[in-house]
Amino acid sequence: MSIELGGQVRAVCIGSVGTLPHARRKIESAYIKHPVDGRVRLGTLGFPGDEHVYEGHGGPDMAVLVYPYEHYASWRNLGLDLPKAGAFAENLTVTGLVEGDVCLGDVFEVGSAVVQITQPRMPCFKVAARYGRKQLAVEAQEAGFIGYLLRVLAEGDVVAGDTMRLASRESHGVTVAQAGRIANVDRNDIEGARRVLAVDTLGSSVRRLLDARVAAADRLGLDLERLYLPEDVPSA
Repeated sequence: MSIELGGQVRAVCIGSVGTLPHARRKIESAYIKHPVDGRVRLGTLGFPGDEHVYEGHGGPDMAVLVYPYEHYASWRNLGLDLPKAGAFAENLTVTGLVEGDVCLGDVFEVGSAVVQITQPRMPCFKVAARYGRKQLAVEAQEAGFIGYLLRVLAEGDVVAGDTMRLASRESHGVTVAQAGRIANVDRNDIEGARRVLAVDTLGSSVRRLLDARVAAADRLGLDLERLYLPEDVPSA
């Protein structure tokens, strides 16, 4: 592999279940995460003490959420009051590894652990609830400032200051930015969805989403074909 790519962990963050104000109610969430000191063990289900509320969160394909620190400046310029790390519920705040530079399936060595990128993050309403900005999830999706998720291939210890070094890359070339655009924004790009689905290491939740999208498009295509079968065309 000729490409040299690496970044650095600015912070390791974990969070426990609490509440966030949302409209006129409060929602249960572990969105708010705080940096922790010292080396932390990274297991196949993530960092110890990092909690999840919703069934679709966590699991082996979403053990760790990464967010590039490079995006913080853009959000602060829009008036968001961000903490120093963990601002977007990420477990690893990193520098040097933005969505356009990393690919699905990339394997990184970080600390003594080995991790693999599985899928783009799909920001939801909890991002908006955290900062009281109604369209923030949509803004993040459209800007591509979304972050990405990791599976853990080998458990190990991670601490702020560790490097993340690219160890291997698959040949498909689908970046997280491209996959995020297809998953979050260009929902009618069915051929793009097929390209993402062709990545064997794609995470299960985005795979289910895109499988359903492609299947619906295929059904629609068949229905349209049936409308124009030659035997259905009335003779002159």
